[in-house]
Amino acid sequence: MIRGILFDINGTITDIYTSESDDRIYCTLSNFLDYYRIRISPQTLKDEFFSILRQQKKNSAEEFPEFDVVRLFEELINKYRSEDSQVVDAKTVATVFRAAGRYKLEPYDGVVSTLETLSEKYPLAAVSDGQSVWALPELHSVGLDRFFKYTVVSSDYGFRKPDRRMYDMALQKMELPPEDVIFVGNDMYRDVFGAHEMGMKTVFFRSNQGELEYCGAEPDYIIYNFPELLNAVEFLNSKR
Repeated sequence: MIRGILFDINGTITDIYTSESDDRIYCTLSNFLDYYRIRISPQTLKDEFFSILRQQKKNSAEEFPEFDVVRLFEELINKYRSEDSQVVDAKTVATVFRAAGRYKLEPYDGVVSTLETLSEKYPLAAVSDGQSVWALPELHSVGLDRFFKYTVVSSDYGFRKPDRRMYDMALQKMELPPEDVIFVGNDMYRDVFGAHEMGMKTVFFRSNQGELEYCGAEPDYIIYNFPELLNAVEFLNSKR
């Protein structure tokens, strides 16, 4: 029987649109840093951001490396600060960066009511590829953090899905075996394929984001509207 449910976050329960390439983001961040007497042009800031990001991943020994945006901005600040620069926290800089490049954030239709129903019967947890400095506040902003007892975010560990350790950490926290858990996600590779390899049942939410196909990835159930998840759980429970 099903005893717990894991969820991806972005593109699965939250409809989010962000950018890391829009030049306006780096103009805003350049202006922000100037107030702390850290002077760096928007174009240099953009070039440095992607250069440090690539270097972090290159230096990683992980098969599926994840970068750390706070550490990235710590390196950037230290490189460009001068004797008259004021102290600014890298976490704050990362937050301003995200805020400048976030254009949409809201739950998909039916998410709140569906999670309310499921949480009455099952423990719920979230497993997300992303930066915890962004993911956790965003989950709180849309009022969904209250449904999840545990949230695993890739930046805290240096690797991302489909690394089996991402799913395994959540399963260990929930104290449940994979065969008793459903994973719900919107990406055929990082969500469906990875969770299936762990032995979980999978529900693919065909949202407006994520990889729609991946060779070898076959979900146990496909939903097109989030509330259909209730039918999926009932169906998968009946097959046990």
